[in-house]
Amino acid sequence: MTDIKTADTSDTRYSRANGEGTSVVARPDQAPTARAEDVPALLDHGRTLCTPVLREAVSRLAAPMDAVSAYHFGWTDAEGNPTNADSGKAVRPALALLSARAAGAPASVGVPGGVAVELVHNFSLLHDDLMDRDETRRHRATVWTVFGPAQAILVGDAMFALAGEILLEAPGQGTASAVDAGRAVHRLTVATRKLIDGQAQDLSFEHRDRVSVEECLEMEGNKTGALLAVSASIGAVLAGMDDQGADALERYGYHLGLAFQAVDDLLGIWGDTEVTGKPNFGDLRARKKSLPVSAALAEGGKASRRLAEVLADPEGRGDEDEEQLAVRAALIEEAGGRAWTAEEARRQHSTALAALDEVAMPTEVRAQFAALAEFVVVRER
Repeated sequence: MTDIKTADTSDTRYSRANGEGTSVVARPDQAPTARAEDVPALLDHGRTLCTPVLREAVSRLAAPMDAVSAYHFGWTDAEGNPTNADSGKAVRPALALLSARAAGAPASVGVPGGVAVELVHNFSLLHDDLMDRDETRRHRATVWTVFGPAQAILVGDAMFALAGEILLEAPGQGTASAVDAGRAVHRLTVATRKLIDGQAQDLSFEHRDRVSVEECLEMEGNKTGALLAVSASIGAVLAGMDDQGADALERYGYHLGLAFQAVDDLLGIWGDTEVTGKPNFGDLRARKKSLPVSAALAEGGKASRRLAEVLADPEGRGDEDEEQLAVRAALIEEAGGRAWTAEEARRQHSTALAALDEVAMPTEVRAQFAALAEFVVVRER
């Protein structure tokens, strides 16, 4: 059985009850030189440059897919009225624009890449919500519950097709060479295939009583790390950066993705539903073998063994109430799964920053990459 060491929790802000505290993971010791307040500006800049192109791409879809997409992105309500709903953190477009700047090009060169990765990301959300039977996302009803499963599938497929279309149009707009656009399409296609592999692994894990930490990290590296990896390199590829530099940026994004998912796994159990927009104990209710669960099961102590018994018990499977789920969350924490996952998020964060040292880039851009990495790890949603 794998020896899972419990992380030192002296610098970690832990909430003892669901929804308490300010963050599931403490601020990393290695602070970026860019100010934390710069991150919202980076994200807003990504939205400002990419959203008009994203809206134009979505408008190409046949009705009612265009309207369903607008609802999913938070641009309209279910009746088609304009809204200002939450459309997500936009980390991936921000990374795409920043990677173009890392290659010495204007941020605008990375816009096709930012739009493409956002389309692929949302294609995965539409399908995942349906497969997981999730009824809310970003504090709103999910597409499949409002417009039906068929529309969720069709719109997701259409977004995936649009992603390649947008990238291949970049040469005609003077933002990339045909060769570099092809390189970008290849990288995004590989990342999408890995993302789908990860979702398949995640679904298969729900039917198993135990999943190793190594298996869980492989799944999360595919499901989350692959797309963040290509997000962190696609703008640079469009700008002509060589494969060695782009590969290093992908390593940054990959490990950032693992840090992101580790935090997501913590929020999936202990996050405040009013902040995350997801149900209390949502991952436990779905019996997901996330990192805290896998780490707790591998620990081997009394709480770990009790958790294994509870998860293997077929009685009431899928019908657990809040009290039963709270007991499971407490067992995971007692077995060290929560602390280990928080420490893993910090470790992956440090590994991501180390990859940046392999790429020559402006000091300001490097600092902004670091600030985005901290933002991913120190968050409440």
